[in-house]
Amino acid sequence: MTVPDILVEHDGPVLTVTFNRPAQRNAMTWAMYDGLYSACERADADDEVRVLVLRGAGEDAFVAGTDITQFADFTSGADGVAYEERISRVLNRLEDVDVPTVAAIRGYCVGGGLAIAAVCDLRLATPDARFGIPVARTLGNCLSMPTYALLVHHLGPARALDLLLNARLYSGQEAHGAGFVAECTEDLDEALRQTVDRLLGHAPLTMWATKEAIRRLRRSTAAAVDGDDIVARVYGSEDFRAAVRAFNAKQPRTWTGR
Repeated sequence: MTVPDILVEHDGPVLTVTFNRPAQRNAMTWAMYDGLYSACERADADDEVRVLVLRGAGEDAFVAGTDITQFADFTSGADGVAYEERISRVLNRLEDVDVPTVAAIRGYCVGGGLAIAAVCDLRLATPDARFGIPVARTLGNCLSMPTYALLVHHLGPARALDLLLNARLYSGQEAHGAGFVAECTEDLDEALRQTVDRLLGHAPLTMWATKEAIRRLRRSTAAAVDGDDIVARVYGSEDFRAAVRAFNAKQPRTWTGR
């Protein structure tokens, strides 16, 4: 029997989404992004659901970005713009979920995985978790303007630049020190249990109001800024196409700036 790449399990007031490609470090396929969107719809449609939990299968990763094999068919900057818009649609839907959302993170939380975690309300992580978007040394692509705004919102301009320009990976402890992770612990399952129990005991409308107000404040700062020209230039570059080919062939890459 084929095991789904994304599992959605309902246990009383808790809906849990598990990214389930451990052999690929839970790298996201288009179908997994669609499955996450559907899970958000399900959380809001069911009055019994009070908390939405996201986690990765296995010990190695929460989500190690988007599956890079899916970029092989990109031929122009328009493909990159469409991709970033598709991802932003899913991220916005996750951020819009009415109930508290909690990301339980061990291992790699990079690229699209970092963006998914960033739009959750709370992030719990193990000390050896790894956070980053190292595209400056891997694919040579870029982020959408909403995702840049998301990183600056959580980390500030200086840390966002450090993370992206240096292609750094923060440990769970560093991410906790930066305020991105709410709790850093060796016992992730126990921390998740305690957090969920705490949220289930709080006033739902108060938590919704808090989420909604902070979401509106964050989005208002980036709503008028268009970055499609940036995305189109980078995704339409020979550097990006060559990097995708090199990555999939497990070969070194050379940057030209074109």
